[in-house]
Amino acid sequence: MKIGFVYFLSFLFLTSCQNGSDTKIPSEEKSTELTYTSLILLGTIQDAGSPHIGCKKDCCKDLFENPDPNRQVISLGLFDAATSKKYLFEATPDISRQLKTLKNFGKISEDEMPEAIFLTHAHIGHYAGLMYLGKEATNANLVKVFALPRMKQFLEENGPWGQLVTNKNIALQSLETKQSISLSENLKVKAILVPHRDEYSETVGYVIQGPKKSALFIPDIDKWEKWDLDIMEEIKKVDYAFLDATFYSGTEINNRDISEIPHPFIIESMEKFQHLRIEEKQKIVFIHFNHTNPVIDPKSDATRSVIKNGFRIGRKGDIFNL
Repeated sequence: MKIGFVYFLSFLFLTSCQNGSDTKIPSEEKSTELTYTSLILLGTIQDAGSPHIGCKKDCCKDLFENPDPNRQVISLGLFDAATSKKYLFEATPDISRQLKTLKNFGKISEDEMPEAIFLTHAHIGHYAGLMYLGKEATNANLVKVFALPRMKQFLEENGPWGQLVTNKNIALQSLETKQSISLSENLKVKAILVPHRDEYSETVGYVIQGPKKSALFIPDIDKWEKWDLDIMEEIKKVDYAFLDATFYSGTEINNRDISEIPHPFIIESMEKFQHLRIEEKQKIVFIHFNHTNPVIDPKSDATRSVIKNGFRIGRKGDIFNL
């Protein structure tokens, strides 16, 4: 009876608070003073954004004239309460607005640039925002950018990215998998390889270890079965798991071969994770939504299904204490 009651309370919490975050910041203009190390979702949409270029479907048709400011490309911000430094995960096409939110997050910063940027791979939504650090835009000065060997080489040897290096707009930092980078005494970041379409670089996720809690950040991955790690075990190791949920199901894509973009469908992930305890399910925050994904709409049947099954849906502005 006691276990059932706890489950019931947890379910009520999930259904009444769909994003499931600790708190929320509504826009890039509002400051949020925090005394604890925290993560903030700066965007949740797949690389090409929403509305999607050339889209004629109902999911986009009204957004070209009436954009939704919450539909920004996937990015995660990190505030270190011990040092007041900020870190950015992914450099997206929406980086200008996302950096303004990060500047005001945790403690208002004088500097518009983060202490460092961590990249996952060389697909457009995850690194193209670096262009705004160049001479044509902010002309940044030696912003640290962490990348694995192939990603680092890709940026160094290909234009226009190499110009960011030679002009000293960015300072590339070597990153190795499974080796923790200490950002401060109680804050560490570790990269882990994941299987994905690695045309130009490796693809990694990150484990972020804070003073009290930890998070797994995997915005892009092929099917869970292709990974040499067990996602179920990885979820158990952390307090939050931000996981690739590009498509709700294969039926929403009818103009491309879905096998060429093999992300885990939300319905597949929910089936795979269905036997996890409710405490483990609550760790899972679905992110990286294609413009066709119905969970973008908080009132959709798909959203209700995800919440009913005990999982979370990431929303821009969600904050998670570390």
